[in-house]
Amino acid sequence: QVQLVESGGGLVQAGGSLRLSCAASGRTFSNYAMGWFRQAPGKEREFVAAISWSGGRTYYADSVKGRFTISRDNAKNTVYLQMNSLKPEDTAVYYCAADRDGLYSSGSYSYRYDYWGQGTQVTVSS
Repeated sequence: QVQLVESGGGLVQAGGSLRLSCAASGRTFSNYAMGWFRQAPGKEREFVAAISWSGGRTYYADSVKGRFTISRDNAKNTVYLQMNSLKPEDTAVYYCAADRDGLYSSGSYSYRYDYWGQGTQVTVSS
């Protein structure tokens, strides 16, 4: 069992930056692939980024490529999402998720993830 708690969301102006953190409980965190997803009001949840258990592979949605960076620190049981050059269309609730079976393809399939956090709100004003 893994529990995930996101933090770091907030209100930021367009062009600004935020860093989201996702703290995981459990000793097997390093075995899990991790992903970030987001859901805007009235829209379906969408893939943002994913990282393999070792951090050696990362994948991004085209909409955030070059602006967002996913990373992890297995010693701290934490995965991060550094978000730069934020745009109003990045406004959403951001969720982290854990896949106990490892990174599948680009990590973009939400059904593959076994554990989800409660989400953190990111609001980007224009």
